[in-house]
Amino acid sequence: MSFEEQYNQLIAKWGKTERKGKANPYTSHNGHMFSFIDKKQEYLAIRLGKEEQTAFMEKYKTGPVIQYNSTMRGYVEVPKEMFADYEVVKIWLDKSWEYINSLEPQPSKKKK
Repeated sequence: MSFEEQYNQLIAKWGKTERKGKANPYTSHNGHMFSFIDKKQEYLAIRLGKEEQTAFMEKYKTGPVIQYNSTMRGYVEVPKEMFADYEVVKIWLDKSWEYINSLEPQPSKKKK
């Protein structure tokens, strides 16, 4: 099973939102993206509040997400090995969901 298929199953099982993006799979809520898989499909990235981000990086010995030579503020890299453990990833997706819900909603950029 491909990494993208695993991501699709993870998000479907989690059930709080739908997977979006054709070429670049991601999730978002209230106009805020909060998870995605990188283009090379090497890791899952999730967005966390400052305290959770620090706790995650210390606990799992991982770093921030770097895309196109820029650090993506608030995102942490979930290694593939951890990605396979739904119960652990669910805890962090829940924390990400809580964080996203604490932010002001962003207006949609889609044309009506």
